[in-house]
Amino acid sequence: MGAFVANQLVKLMIKKEHKINNSHVLVLGITFKENCPDIRNSKVIDIINELKSFGCLVDVFDPWADKEDVKHEYGIDLLCNIDEIKDKSYKGVVLAVAHNQFKELDFPSLRTNGAVIYDVKGILKRELIDNRL
Repeated sequence: MGAFVANQLVKLMIKKEHKINNSHVLVLGITFKENCPDIRNSKVIDIINELKSFGCLVDVFDPWADKEDVKHEYGIDLLCNIDEIKDKSYKGVVLAVAHNQFKELDFPSLRTNGAVIYDVKGILKRELIDNRL
């Protein structure tokens, strides 16, 4: 699934004429399932690694995950505060875990730079996203 999602996102970014190498991509969620802090057996890392293989600069935001656990397990510096994503110019956003907090995010503001939004869990309205699984 990770390679498929990453490939779909990159294809959509290319269609919008975004440069892929060194583009900033935001992944929302890294836990195993929604509204749970457990990061064991999470498949989201596969999406992250595949995006990195394309040369994307990937930020991960998850209000449920423990920052130290994510760093130890995956070597990722987790963003823990919503304010950390507001000033970035993302070209791609992957909604990977259906945390309740993500349903309240201002997705139109994430699109200000033409960002592609890919909803893995299918929880957002169609008009807010470019594609979903």
